[in-house]
Amino acid sequence: MTSFNISYLDPRTVTLIGIPGLEHVQFWIGFPFFAVCLLALLGNIILLIIIPAERSLHQPMYIFLAVLAATDVGLCLAIAPKMLAIFWFDSSTMNFNACLVQLFFIHALQGMESGILLAMALDRYVAICDPLRHTSVLTPSVLTWMMVVVVIRATVLVGLLPTLIKRLHLFHSTVIAHSYCEHMAVVKLAAEDVRINKICGLFVGFTILGFDMIFIIISYILIFHAVFLLNQKEARLKAFNTCVPHIFVFLEFYILAFFSFFSHRFGHVVPSTHILLSTIYLLVPPALNPLVYGIKNKVICQRVARIFLLNSKFQ
Repeated sequence: MTSFNISYLDPRTVTLIGIPGLEHVQFWIGFPFFAVCLLALLGNIILLIIIPAERSLHQPMYIFLAVLAATDVGLCLAIAPKMLAIFWFDSSTMNFNACLVQLFFIHALQGMESGILLAMALDRYVAICDPLRHTSVLTPSVLTWMMVVVVIRATVLVGLLPTLIKRLHLFHSTVIAHSYCEHMAVVKLAAEDVRINKICGLFVGFTILGFDMIFIIISYILIFHAVFLLNQKEARLKAFNTCVPHIFVFLEFYILAFFSFFSHRFGHVVPSTHILLSTIYLLVPPALNPLVYGIKNKVICQRVARIFLLNSKFQ
């Protein structure tokens, strides 16, 4: 019996199958994901309206939060439309170049989000460990340069991933076992030597996520050391409470990020479980971030309440 090895030369399209093993229930899985996306878009757009409009929120922490909200909106828009089209309308075909564009934006926005979390940790460190110099250290020009560096770093490093994929021409399949175009999911389709692609993926991951996580941990070790040295219990609780939202967001982002990162390369996780968790990792933090930061801030809560009260009066 003869076996045939089918290969594809410079494919024009790829096929995203969604969640392998759960194709029969993808239609229903789409509804909770749609609800999460809707919550994320609504919450982050409200933050993008309130923070620029409220002068009392023109502080480094909330400027970073506004940038984080913009990143989260971009992440939802990069993933959700095609993913829901696959789940609800069986629209699984995607142009190969469009797939690489989606890959770039998803990973670049992830990298930017990681950089913003590091900037927020630095803000907390200066605010708690050196409060008298907070405004003189984190000036508007410094904040601008920090955001520029975060964007350039993510754009340049993540830009290497689709560039290296474009040098590959022979693929043994065009079917991606995923609900969106993820770097390793695309690389695994190639029938050529992909060691450079894998090494570059690890380099980009550790240069962005690994670097940021290490310095965030160091900053919080220094913060906790400074907090425990405070004499008054009330001062310690107040300082700790300002850090709680960021710690929560930091943990949810990096735990899920590293699970997704390593399971795709070294793990033996069931594909459906890995893809569900990697999708949750991308969509749930954008939905939770506005709630975590908004509930802890009275000004944001009041402005949100005012928006909905005004809407109810006009109805």
